Amino acid sequence: MTGMKGLNKGFLMKTLTFYDPALCCSTGICGTEVDQELVNTSANVEWLKDHKVTVKRFNLSQQPMEFAGNPAVKTFLQISGADSLPLILLDDDIVLAGRYPDRTELARWLNLELEQTTEKGSCCVSSC
Repeated sequence: MTGMKGLNKGFLMKTLTFYDPALCCSTGICGTEVDQELVNTSANVEWLKDHKVTVKRFNLSQQPMEFAGNPAVKTFLQISGADSLPLILLDDDIVLAGRYPDRTELARWLNLELEQTTEKGSCCVSSC
Protein backbone atom coordinates (compact mmCIF):
# COMPACT_ATOMS: atom_id res chain seq x y z
CA MET A 1 0.00 0.00 0.00
CA THR A 2 1.76 3.09 -1.14
CA GLY A 3 0.81 6.64 -0.44
CA MET A 4 -0.54 6.03 3.07
CA LYS A 5 1.59 7.57 5.77
CA GLY A 6 3.08 5.04 8.15
CA LEU A 7 2.09 1.89 6.29
CA ASN A 8 4.87 -0.34 5.13
CA LYS A 9 5.42 -3.89 3.89
CA GLY A 10 1.72 -4.22 3.03
CA PHE A 11 0.91 -4.61 6.74
CA LEU A 12 -2.79 -4.66 7.50
CA MET A 13 -3.69 -2.18 10.20
CA LYS A 14 -4.91 -3.53 13.47
CA THR A 15 -6.97 -2.00 16.25
CA LEU A 16 -5.26 -0.80 19.41
CA THR A 17 -7.56 -0.45 22.41
CA PHE A 18 -6.70 1.36 25.63
CA TYR A 19 -8.66 0.44 28.76
CA ASP A 20 -7.84 3.36 31.04
CA PRO A 21 -8.33 3.55 34.79
CA ALA A 22 -10.98 5.92 36.10
CA LEU A 23 -10.00 9.36 34.80
CA CYS A 24 -11.64 12.77 35.17
CA CYS A 25 -12.19 12.99 31.40
CA SER A 26 -11.66 10.89 28.29
CA THR A 27 -7.89 11.58 28.17
CA GLY A 28 -7.11 12.43 31.79
CA ILE A 29 -5.52 15.68 30.62
CA CYS A 30 -7.52 18.11 32.70
CA GLY A 31 -7.37 19.80 36.04
CA THR A 32 -4.42 21.53 37.63
CA GLU A 33 -2.10 18.53 38.09
CA VAL A 34 -1.70 16.75 34.77
CA ASP A 35 0.16 13.42 34.66
CA GLN A 36 2.93 13.63 32.03
CA GLU A 37 2.38 9.96 31.13
CA LEU A 38 -1.20 10.83 30.09
CA VAL A 39 0.04 13.78 28.04
CA ASN A 40 2.52 11.49 26.26
CA THR A 41 -0.18 8.86 25.70
CA SER A 42 -2.54 11.42 24.22
CA ALA A 43 0.19 12.58 21.84
CA ASN A 44 0.95 8.96 20.92
CA VAL A 45 -2.73 8.29 20.21
CA GLU A 46 -2.80 11.27 17.85
CA TRP A 47 0.42 10.03 16.21
CA LEU A 48 -1.20 6.62 15.67
CA LYS A 49 -4.31 8.21 14.17
CA ASP A 50 -2.08 10.27 11.85
CA HIS A 51 -0.70 6.93 10.68
CA LYS A 52 -4.22 5.63 9.98
CA VAL A 53 -4.25 3.25 12.96
CA THR A 54 -7.63 2.53 14.52
CA VAL A 55 -7.42 3.48 18.19
CA LYS A 56 -10.14 3.01 20.77
CA ARG A 57 -9.90 4.36 24.29
CA PHE A 58 -12.23 3.52 27.15
CA ASN A 59 -12.32 5.15 30.59
CA LEU A 60 -13.45 2.99 33.51
CA SER A 61 -15.41 5.83 35.13
CA GLN A 62 -17.20 6.84 31.91
CA GLN A 63 -17.58 3.55 29.99
CA PRO A 64 -17.71 0.67 32.51
CA MET A 65 -19.82 -1.49 30.18
CA GLU A 66 -16.95 -1.60 27.66
CA PHE A 67 -14.83 -3.22 30.39
CA ALA A 68 -17.58 -5.64 31.44
CA GLY A 69 -18.44 -6.51 27.84
CA ASN A 70 -14.96 -7.73 26.89
CA PRO A 71 -14.26 -11.19 28.39
CA ALA A 72 -10.47 -10.72 28.44
CA VAL A 73 -10.74 -7.32 30.14
CA LYS A 74 -13.36 -8.56 32.59
CA THR A 75 -11.18 -11.53 33.58
CA PHE A 76 -8.14 -9.27 33.90
CA LEU A 77 -10.02 -6.95 36.26
CA GLN A 78 -11.35 -9.86 38.33
CA ILE A 79 -7.84 -11.24 38.80
CA SER A 80 -5.69 -8.11 38.89
CA GLY A 81 -8.11 -5.35 39.88
CA ALA A 82 -8.60 -1.82 38.59
CA ASP A 83 -5.30 -0.72 40.15
CA SER A 84 -3.56 -2.75 37.41
CA LEU A 85 -4.94 -0.56 34.63
CA PRO A 86 -4.26 0.64 31.99
CA LEU A 87 -4.72 -2.46 29.88
CA ILE A 88 -3.70 -2.32 26.22
CA LEU A 89 -5.07 -4.72 23.60
CA LEU A 90 -3.87 -5.20 20.05
CA ASP A 91 -6.93 -6.60 18.35
CA ASP A 92 -8.05 -9.13 20.99
CA ASP A 93 -4.62 -9.81 22.51
CA ILE A 94 -3.37 -8.21 25.71
CA VAL A 95 -0.02 -6.61 24.91
CA LEU A 96 0.59 -4.48 28.01
CA ALA A 97 -0.82 -3.88 31.48
CA GLY A 98 -0.03 -1.50 34.32
CA ARG A 99 1.51 1.28 32.26
CA TYR A 100 1.11 3.05 28.94
CA PRO A 101 3.30 2.05 25.99
CA ASP A 102 5.89 4.41 24.62
CA ARG A 103 6.04 5.33 20.95
CA THR A 104 8.81 2.81 20.23
CA GLU A 105 6.63 -0.04 21.51
CA LEU A 106 3.64 1.20 19.52
CA ALA A 107 5.70 1.42 16.34
CA ARG A 108 7.03 -2.10 16.84
CA TRP A 109 3.60 -3.62 17.53
CA LEU A 110 2.06 -1.92 14.50
CA ASN A 111 5.01 -2.14 12.14
CA LEU A 112 5.28 1.64 11.83
CA GLU A 113 8.41 3.62 11.14
CA LEU A 114 9.52 6.11 13.75
CA GLU A 115 10.45 9.52 12.39
CA GLN A 116 13.96 10.45 13.43
CA THR A 117 13.92 13.97 14.83
CA THR A 118 16.73 15.99 16.29
CA GLU A 119 16.69 19.54 17.53
CA LYS A 120 19.13 22.09 16.12
CA GLY A 121 22.02 22.50 18.47
CA SER A 122 21.19 19.31 20.34
CA CYS A 123 24.11 17.45 21.86
CA CYS A 124 22.66 14.30 20.34
CA VAL A 125 23.21 15.36 16.72
CA SER A 126 25.95 13.23 15.14
CA SER A 127 28.02 16.30 14.18
CA CYS A 128 28.80 17.10 17.86
